[in-house]
Amino acid sequence: QVQPVESGGGLVQAGGSLRLSCTASGRGSAINLMAWHRQTPGEQRELVASLSSARNTNYADAVKGRFTISRDNAKNTVYLQMNSLKPEDTAVYYCNVVDFFGSRWGQGTQVTVSS
Repeated sequence: QVQPVESGGGLVQAGGSLRLSCTASGRGSAINLMAWHRQTPGEQRELVASLSSARNTNYADAVKGRFTISRDNAKNTVYLQMNSLKPEDTAVYYCNVVDFFGSRWGQGTQVTVSS
């Protein structure tokens, strides 16, 4: 089974940029969907952006125009380029990978945006 492993979180000032990476390691079937979600304490996990194998993208309204999801198929890696970051983007960001065998989550990476 594939296992998502995230990297790239950190602390950034408002207006800055970060790029998150998620590599689906291990053996599995063709990946149908790779997505980024985020969660803050006491809140439900929410979808940030997704990218299907057909290259269809979906973004949360709060990040449209600021975040871009992309994928390197050769590396089984999905990226989330986050620009014009706001303090309300502060959260733990989780990578989600969906293939024939099901859905798996990474361990999460913290993104903190200071005002």
